[in-house]
Amino acid sequence: MKKVFKIIGITLLIIIALLIAIPFAFQGQIKDMVKRFINENVNAKVEFSDVSLSFLSSFPQAHVSVSDLVITNFEPFKDETFATAKNISFTMPIKELFKKSDEAPIIVNSIDIDEALLTLKTNKFGDTNYDITKTDEDALNETETSGFSFNLEDYSINNSALTYLDEASNTIIHVSELNHEGNGIFSAENSELDTKSEANISITIDSTNYLSNNPVKLDALIGLDLNNSKYTFKENKGLLNDLPLEFQGYVQQLENGQEIDITFKNPESDFKSFLAVIPKAYSKDIEDVQTTGDFKVNGIIKGLISEETIPNLDINIASNNASFKYPNLPKRVSNISINTSIKNTTGNANDTYIDIQKLNFKIDDDIFKSSATLKNITKNMLVNANVDGVLNLANITKVYPIELKNALSGILKGKINTAFDMKAIETNAYERIKNNGSANITDFVFSSTDIVNPIHISNANMTFNPGTVTLTSFKAQTGDSDLNATGTIKNLLGFLLSDNTLQGDFNVNSNMFKVSDFMTEGSETSENKTTSGSESLKIPAFLDCSINANAKKVIYDNLNLKDVKGTLLIKDQQAKIKNMTSSIFDGALSIAGDVSTKNETPSFNLNLGANGFDISKSFKDLELLKNIAPIAKLFDGKLNTNINLSGNLDQEFSPNLSSVSGDAFAELLATKISENQNGLISKLEGAISFIDFDKLDLKDLKTKLEFANGQVSVKPFQLKYEDIIIDVSGSHGFDKTLSYNAIFNVPAKYLGSEINQLIGKIGTEDAKNISIPVTANIGGTYTSPTVKTDLTSGISNLTNQLIEIEKQKLLNQGKDKVKDLIGDVIGGNQTKADSLKKEQNNTVKDVLGSIIGGNKTSSDSTKTNTTDAVKNALGGLLGNKKKKEDTIN
Repeated sequence: MKKVFKIIGITLLIIIALLIAIPFAFQGQIKDMVKRFINENVNAKVEFSDVSLSFLSSFPQAHVSVSDLVITNFEPFKDETFATAKNISFTMPIKELFKKSDEAPIIVNSIDIDEALLTLKTNKFGDTNYDITKTDEDALNETETSGFSFNLEDYSINNSALTYLDEASNTIIHVSELNHEGNGIFSAENSELDTKSEANISITIDSTNYLSNNPVKLDALIGLDLNNSKYTFKENKGLLNDLPLEFQGYVQQLENGQEIDITFKNPESDFKSFLAVIPKAYSKDIEDVQTTGDFKVNGIIKGLISEETIPNLDINIASNNASFKYPNLPKRVSNISINTSIKNTTGNANDTYIDIQKLNFKIDDDIFKSSATLKNITKNMLVNANVDGVLNLANITKVYPIELKNALSGILKGKINTAFDMKAIETNAYERIKNNGSANITDFVFSSTDIVNPIHISNANMTFNPGTVTLTSFKAQTGDSDLNATGTIKNLLGFLLSDNTLQGDFNVNSNMFKVSDFMTEGSETSENKTTSGSESLKIPAFLDCSINANAKKVIYDNLNLKDVKGTLLIKDQQAKIKNMTSSIFDGALSIAGDVSTKNETPSFNLNLGANGFDISKSFKDLELLKNIAPIAKLFDGKLNTNINLSGNLDQEFSPNLSSVSGDAFAELLATKISENQNGLISKLEGAISFIDFDKLDLKDLKTKLEFANGQVSVKPFQLKYEDIIIDVSGSHGFDKTLSYNAIFNVPAKYLGSEINQLIGKIGTEDAKNISIPVTANIGGTYTSPTVKTDLTSGISNLTNQLIEIEKQKLLNQGKDKVKDLIGDVIGGNQTKADSLKKEQNNTVKDVLGSIIGGNKTSSDSTKTNTTDAVKNALGGLLGNKKKKEDTIN
């Protein structure tokens, strides 16, 4: 007996070993079989990472698994992914694996698909990406007996998704979290298929969202009549969100399409069923909602689905005198009346229409009534709508548990009729937009990521005209700014119903307009703003308008502009400024140019004109002037300038100085040196002691500046002190570094008594008019300037001039003596002539030595004494003001 059990155990081990080992032997054959099936049946590029075979997981059947399947389309959808699947598994009798390629097709009993992603697409030319099966003609070229035969008993699709895109009708259907399973006998002529399905579904048609990730469930028992390709719904119950639906009827496959005859209704009539249609993300806890009244849905879908037709539709939704109240909210919505139908009587998809005969409700004492018809919904939808009522926007969150990104408040009153087609909205074809009526809003507060501060509209009145909306009055406050506007809005519906910009022409008056109140910032929140400053400020992208502005006061950064007038053109995140004038710094300002925030880094290109600016005030508050012409802050008086500049803006909407380039012409109508700017002046007075800088002649001071790459080049200009001319030129950096030269052309008479005695002894006009250039090199920074003077060159220059003048004078005197003795030279001998020449030279030396150096007659002694005398004089005058005063006295 033990021997028998031992044999049985060994046999079982051998069988198990074979069940494990045999699949490896057939691995290559299985891959070839799958590839052969794909090539023979699919007109697309198919890839997979592996194919595996197992006898154990589904014993006594074989289990074939394909991993990481990817199907990519050919033209006209070349390289677009049609489908992916993490895993597809087949079960089949083991014997099917041993069939040869020329035998009958391989029979498959079940299929399981895991994590599949399928994209079905129809382009605007009618081509589809899912028509990838080979045609009959192609199939004839393949082995007729090869392939698979599906004799399914059960199947499943797990955790998958499907997307349908139709470019022609602008339809998008997205199914996610799809789980579906079915079992039945497909080989019998008449049988039943028991299915269970659940998914989330979204449907958008022509930019209108009809379902948004709504959960759908369906348990259906389907009768299969395979001979007639007819499938009958027997026991069926579905859920759309929590709205139950029962339906019956059939679908039959015909040569030219599918015949459909289905009726449905909701078995319950409680109004709570209506709330169940709303996506759960918004409805929330409807089981605890108190409701009154009824809600009924019923419909018939009957007819042929083909390339040219759709079934006839007759779907009706109705509710009478209903109400609801959420338990945790303070207010109730009452007197709800709904009467809506969806119909199609022709089978032409474009003839489908929605008729909302009545959609009314009441909150507190505010009654809101509306009606609308939507036609031509699959192409260019035609809308005709009427609104009449009062709505307190703050009550929306008090009656319904909706979480708004931005709180709403305000009272909206309106009586409006509008008729338009959607393409007119999209293309701004105003002549096809027919509006009539009026609307008024009071105490409305609007917040958005497109603006910094909430906008409080205290009152706004609009009159709706065909094609336009007239803003008859508009009073608003945002931040510290107030607005009072009138104007015309050209595409209000386009702005509200689509992604169009808000177009209009406005006249805006303001007592206070703070630029920063109207700019967008980053993502972090601040105490009184909807956005913050982690990103650059932006001009709102939704604006396309012209604004004629008149503001008593405008604040930009730390600047206070008065009586601002001009035109602002805003479009494509760019603001163009035209003919803008203002009063600031006790003068007049004119501005033209543009500011753009379209790119990541904002940029500007401006022309600024200043007339009569108070120098001390403008250089205190205007950072741009501080950096372009810092030397001007030394003066008190008036400034005229014209500045052309361009560059980038920083996160605070101020110029990034390292990027600024341009030029300027400046005229200083200065009267005196500023008492508060004595840093550089004191350094100059210490080095150039013979000038009283408080008495500089500052009239008609003009210069031109050019700036780029953080450097400002100042063209030469002149200052005067009595009869001393000062030539100034150089450059400075926006980093506050200085590099200037001031050349003082100093007359010799300022150089003290010693120099004046020398000039008196020479006694010529040339000596009296001598001046020497003294160069002051100004360096360092604005806050810590340095001044250096070149005394050596001045001393050398003065010495050479005095020696040359005296030499020429004495030489001329020697020539006179020669003329007196000319007769003797001509009539006498050469020895006498030489004696006279020697006497002449000695006379020059003696006189020059007497005047300049004392009794010495040598030229070296003369030059040394002259140099010492001048050096002593210049050293005292340029180095010490007190010594100069003592010398003069």
